[in-house]
Amino acid sequence: MRKKKYKGLLIILLFSLGVKAQKAEAVLNYITTYKDIAISEMKRTGVPAAITLAQGIHESGAGLSELVKASNNHFGIKCKSNWTGESVRHDDDAKAECFRKYPQAADSYRDHSDFLKNGQRYAFLFQLDPADYAGWANGLKKAGYATNPKYPQVLIKLVEDYGLQQYTLQAFAQPDAAVEEAQPQPSPATPNNSAAPSREQISGGETAMLEPPPAVNQYPEGLFTINDTKVIFVKKGTSYFAIATQYGVDLARLFEYNEIPVTEEAGSDQLLYLQHKRKSGATPYHVVKPGETMHDIAQQEGIRMEALLEYNGVNKSYQPAAGEKIRLKKKQD
Repeated sequence: MRKKKYKGLLIILLFSLGVKAQKAEAVLNYITTYKDIAISEMKRTGVPAAITLAQGIHESGAGLSELVKASNNHFGIKCKSNWTGESVRHDDDAKAECFRKYPQAADSYRDHSDFLKNGQRYAFLFQLDPADYAGWANGLKKAGYATNPKYPQVLIKLVEDYGLQQYTLQAFAQPDAAVEEAQPQPSPATPNNSAAPSREQISGGETAMLEPPPAVNQYPEGLFTINDTKVIFVKKGTSYFAIATQYGVDLARLFEYNEIPVTEEAGSDQLLYLQHKRKSGATPYHVVKPGETMHDIAQQEGIRMEALLEYNGVNKSYQPAAGEKIRLKKKQD
């Protein structure tokens, strides 16, 4: 009898795990399908891509709900008096309610963004930091978007469980096409200006010696450690998203660990840490080389910028002089 009971519990457990796995796969497929639309809509209207995807996953059952199949309506937006497009009837708070119908899913995403952007009661949300997904989730509930009292927690869990914040950060990182086109292009080289400047430049009839660029440290390929912290060396133009994916690091964390602004790719050859740097250096001091900044030193020594500034009693704008000794450990009393 006991064996039958355990066998029954095992079957239930395996069935439950199977259902969860299927649900997770459906969500991942949904994200892959609609992430680019969410990013595009964030750039157009300011609605965070992470929030858009979380709402889409929840409201549409990861694209598998009967309403979605009948109408391409991923956000459960009802007709209201101002809707002049096609509609379908679907049971929700009441039976046979009117829901908007769209030709394509992308139309649903655009309408959702416009619905929030143009709705007066949602105006306060656009004063929040788009990266503040918790603030947006709670704000949507406060504005009356959903009746479920746990709606914010549902969205926040989806963002965190499926790493949706990375798509908000990608929207920040991708330059606007119009801005990119407006950037001045380098003028064609001529016989008089095509050569790269030498170490001697003539200015006002006098010769000025240019400082040589700081020597580039030679680092090994792949993963290694500095100050007991995992790090890699990347070349200019390397995609941060590709690195985050390759090493299984959350994209937002990658920028946090390296104390750099959100952008799409590396602007120079650089060290890139895959975990939090230490609060103390491996050696007592760093001797400044020409052209080094405090951030350069923090990266080379594997120490957090906050700690480095504190130990030396300076702020972020401080520019150390060549030959100066920068403290890497807390001063002992």
